Formats: sequence, C-alpha cells, structure tokens
Amino acid sequence: MPDAIPKRKIFDFSLLRRILHYATPYKKWLYGSVVLSILLAILSPLRPYLIQYTVNHYIRAGITGDLSVRERMIEMITYITILQIGLLLIETAFRFFFSFLTSWLGQTVVKDLRVSVYKKILGLNLSQFDKTPIGTLTTRTINDIEAINDIFSEGLIPIVSDLLTIISVLLFMFWGNWQLTLICLIPFPFLILATYVFKEAVNKSFIRVRNAVAALNAFVQEHITGMQVVQAFAAEDQEYKRFRKINSEHRNANIKAIFAYSVFFPIVEIVLAVSTGLLVWWGAGLVLDLPPEKAKDLSGEIIVFFLYLNLLFRPLRVIADKFNTLQMGMVASERVFKVLDNEDRIVSEGTNAPARLRGKIEFDHVYFAYTDDRYVLKNISFQVQSGETLAIVGHTGSGKTSIISILNRLYAIQKGQILVDDRPIESYKLDTLRSSIGVVLQDVFLFSGSILENITLRNQEIPFERVVQAAKLIGMHDFIMELPGGYDFNVMERGSTLSLGQRQLLSFIRALLFDPSILILDEATSSVDTGSERLIQDAIGKLISDRTSIVIAHRLSTIRKASKILVLDKGEIKEIGNHDELMEKQGFYFKLHQMQFA
Repeated sequence: MPDAIPKRKIFDFSLLRRILHYATPYKKWLYGSVVLSILLAILSPLRPYLIQYTVNHYIRAGITGDLSVRERMIEMITYITILQIGLLLIETAFRFFFSFLTSWLGQTVVKDLRVSVYKKILGLNLSQFDKTPIGTLTTRTINDIEAINDIFSEGLIPIVSDLLTIISVLLFMFWGNWQLTLICLIPFPFLILATYVFKEAVNKSFIRVRNAVAALNAFVQEHITGMQVVQAFAAEDQEYKRFRKINSEHRNANIKAIFAYSVFFPIVEIVLAVSTGLLVWWGAGLVLDLPPEKAKDLSGEIIVFFLYLNLLFRPLRVIADKFNTLQMGMVASERVFKVLDNEDRIVSEGTNAPARLRGKIEFDHVYFAYTDDRYVLKNISFQVQSGETLAIVGHTGSGKTSIISILNRLYAIQKGQILVDDRPIESYKLDTLRSSIGVVLQDVFLFSGSILENITLRNQEIPFERVVQAAKLIGMHDFIMELPGGYDFNVMERGSTLSLGQRQLLSFIRALLFDPSILILDEATSSVDTGSERLIQDAIGKLISDRTSIVIAHRLSTIRKASKILVLDKGEIKEIGNHDELMEKQGFYFKLHQMQFA
C-alpha cells in the first residue's frame, strides 16, 4: 500500500452538515449537549477562583488577625468548602450527562446511518459486487460507520466543549491579571506549532490505518470463505506471507501514529512546565518589587494561575487528538456517503403488478455487457410461449447464465428489449417481476440458520404445512426429519453441514414453495449424484408443469423433452429448435451431442 496520502481539504463543512442532518430527529439531545458544554465551560474556572478569593480575603486575614477574625475565617472557609463540594458534584453530574448524551447521540445516528447504508447495498446493481470486494463493503458498513460515532462522542461536540473551556479560562485569567496571563502564554506559539505538526502526522497515519483495515477485512473475508481451496492446494504458506505483508502495513501505520503521540505529549508537558516557571519567576519578581500590602494580594493570584494553567492545558493535551478523531470520522463518512450516493442500481419505475404472470417471454435483439461495450450477449432474439420449456446449451462462457441474470433484472441490458407477457420488463414493479421468477442456481447459497429459514427466506406468511408439502413432493421430507432438530437443523454458514446435492434439493423446495410463474434451472443437476438426479428429474416434471421454464444444462440427456433448445456460442445464437430438429441439422447441437455421448 502506498505511503503517499492524497491531499484533502482542511475541513469539509458540507460533509459535516450532511452528517448532522442524521442528527436532526434528535436535535433536542444535540442542543442539550451544547448547553451542557457551555455550562461546563463556565463552571470549570469557578472553583479555582473561589480558592483565590479564600486565600486573599480569609486565610491571609486569619493568619494576621485576632481570635475573632480567625473564627470568622474558619466559618467562611467551611461555607466556601461546602460550596466547592457542591460545584464539584454539579460539574461531575453535568460531565456525566454530557458524556452520555454525546455517546447516545453518536450511537443513535450510527444505527440510522447503518440501516440506510445496508438498505442501499441491498438495492445496488450486482455489477457493484463484481467490482467491489465484499470485505470493503463490510468495512464501510461496520468500521467506517462506527468511526462516524466518534464525531459525536469524541469529536465535534467535545471539541466545542474544550474550546469553550479554554476561552472561559483565558477570560478569567485576563480579568484577574492580564500581565501575568501574557507572561504565561509566551510558550503557546510553540505549542500551537507542535499541535499542528502532530495533527497532520496523526491524520496521515490514521488514513493509512483505515486503508489497511479495509485491506485486512477484504483479505480475511475472501480467504476464510475460500479456505477449502487454500488447503486443498497446499497454499497456506503463500497466503500466510501475503497476510503478514498486509498486517505489517497496518502495524506500521499505527506505529507512526504512536510515535507522534509519544513526541507530542512530552512537548505539552514541557510547555506547561515552562509556563509554570515563567509564572513563578514573574510572580516572585513582582512580590519583591511591590509594596508589602499589594504583594500580599499577589499570592492568591499566583496560586489560582497555577490552577488555571492546569485547566488550560488539560483540553489542549487532547484537542489535537480529538480533531484527528473528527477528521477520521469525516474520512469515514466520505467513504460511507460514496456508497449512499452510488447510483449504479436497478431503477424500478414500473407500476405494473399483476397478481400472476402468464409467463410468455420474448428477447428482441438484446445486447448485454458486464463492462463497457464488451458484449457477452449479441443480438439475442427468441420467444417462449406460456407453459413452454426452453433449454439453453453451449460451452462455458457462451452467455447462458447471463440470459437469466438480465431476465430478472439483476443486470440492465444495453440494447434491445425483453418482454414478459408482451410488456417490457421495466414496466413491472421489480418485486413483482422477481417474485414471479423462481431460480435454482448451480451454486446454491444457504444462509446461516435453520433449514426452515432457508426454505422460506424468513417469510412469516408461509405456513409450515406448505413447507412440509413441498419437501414431500421433492422427496426431501424424510431426510430432513432424520437430521437433529428436523426443520430447525442449523445448516451453518453457506450450508457447510450439507452436501452439494442436499443443498440443491433444498433450493428446489424453495422454488416450489414460492410457486413462480417462470422457473429457471441453472445447471440444477450438475452437483448431484445419479440417484439424486433421478429424484430431481421426477420433481422437475412436477415443478415445470403448467409454468414457463428455462433450463440451462450441460447434460443434454436432461433436456430432450424441452419445447425449444437454444444453442449459444460466444454470446450468439447458433441454432434453435427441438431435439429432433437440431439432430437432423447435424450442426452445432449435433456436435455437442456427439461429444457428450460418443
């Protein structure tokens, strides 16, 4: 990963406004946290000021006065001590509510934003998932959105609170003794310069850290998913070395940030020590030069200024760090908003939503490319009448799966038109179209959960009796009941506890259960043994009855009874007809048949 970091704006207020827009429903909480930050800024210098007042008006007078004055001193010090404790308790309560409010606000905004991002991802065109690593989208949905929480809990509002505290303390210092204040602030230009350098160094490091985290997530997600391939080809050492390299980049980025912290905090302590030394040096000189009566009043000022300096440096120690936290939240939000602003999605502007489709399909001079103008389907035209079965055959990469991907609008075509029941597919509501098309894929994906949840896709409106009926029709009910828990058996992630054939059979139950008008079988029998294939062929006969079906198969024996057979090669139609017609032509289909049954 390159060390060069792209130059960014110092601060993007338009991006901040967009983030704050998500806090609009909770503006009372936002305003409440701002009010609390103002109150805390006012309360912080009050207790040191009371100490100065006590020293100047009571302690010094009690030391030099008679017994009655000392008794009065003790009485007033007691009252002021009680007042100090009261102020401390109030300030503690305010700080608790301030921390709770900002954290609550951040987590609530993150919850709403994460829902928006996930909803957006659900509607993205599948081409986005072809181009974007899953681990990267996972980082956007989890890590980056969590960083936005820091804008509220550790960034924007806490920075405002710290700035108000600094201003409040400085006002008290100038009001008390402007000359002494200026002396104490002599080292501050150096601190400001150090803060700026620290901010820039940590900012660059944090950007590298974010990029490294995204790379780690993408790598780990992909390789754990494909661990079977890694182990089957004994590639553990190579993948381990790649992981170490990515992980080293993550470590190096963090070490740079740690180095900046290690330099900055000692500098802050040095500047505080210099300011304290100037305070003592200048105060001692004034005590020696001033008359005794005026010099006595200076003792309380020196004490309170020492306390003021500590109050002043406490937020200064962390304000640069908080500003970096804010910047990292802004960087993360920019990445998140890129997902939200992604317009590469299937636009569903159709209004047609019939209760059930007849199932007539027509492709009219269709051209389709996944990227640019590299067409994988070229001038595809054919018709399938309602209730007919169309089989599609061809070599790997001929465009068979692409046809079904554009039929249910997983991808958008570039040229031509696709009609269902003599209407363009764009005229249908997307949910209506897709719910009317059942798909059984070659690579069946099962989610972590029970068999019942995978069959119904967690649709609570589907009664259990219908699930059992569909499973019996496919011939899977007895097998399911033999599993621990029956229909509640957990298939684990991607269905790892089931064989490929069993997963395929479950997908048949799912397709049958949703009773689609159009059924698509994409290499549906390629992953099953001969016994299971016979079982599936029987089920397919019942499944395709009275409905339009598109069957993609390498095994030509499974499609002899199809109404039409479409032969594809390199994205173009070579032949179309039934089995007997194509065999008589002795063309492309005939050669495929001879190769398979020679």
